[in-house]
Amino acid sequence: MLAKLLRSKVVVWILIVLPGLWPLWPIFVSHDPSVLADPLKFILHHLGFVACLLLATVLALSPLRVLFPKWSVALALNRHRRLVGVSAFFYAALHFTTHLVYEGGTDVSAIPKILQTAVKKPFQLTGLITLTILFVLAVTSLHVFVRWLGGKKWKMLHRLAYVAAGLAAYHQAAARKIFPMQVVWIFAPLVALELARIVKLRMAARPRPAAPAAAT
Repeated sequence: MLAKLLRSKVVVWILIVLPGLWPLWPIFVSHDPSVLADPLKFILHHLGFVACLLLATVLALSPLRVLFPKWSVALALNRHRRLVGVSAFFYAALHFTTHLVYEGGTDVSAIPKILQTAVKKPFQLTGLITLTILFVLAVTSLHVFVRWLGGKKWKMLHRLAYVAAGLAAYHQAAARKIFPMQVVWIFAPLVALELARIVKLRMAARPRPAAPAAAT
């Protein structure tokens, strides 16, 4: 039943993609002083968190399919990898836009100065590189680019998603003075799944010993 529901794009939108658009709700119901004191900063961090979560989610779908090839839920979710991946870029773009507003308000002329400052800060620079990679992957996710690049080149290009995940983890960890444990919660399961996939594929690739010849 669950697998059947997850085959629907509408269900995936409701359960995975759209919940990240609720950053304003905690502002109105929360009594946390850190949220009330700087709601725009809260939104900024929330959008970055959702972007990282969706990026880790889409990268986890492939190893889940390899590790559990007969699990109907994993197979159903893998149908929506492109949707979830593009959504990760969407939230990253919103995160970046919120950063521009947070630093410069509505003054568009302040954007070049903000970008110059960002290039000089390693954690902001990695954020810009991550956003650029996700933009390229989102654009090339269109079928026309798959046909133009060819399957092999397209897959090689989209492996940059792993580079983006590493940069995003660093960006999220270095953005705050205290290491946020949410970085571990988001990316540690992905690392574990990838290691398990590598082990399974290597074990499957090992040549099996020849059967002993029957005695005559």
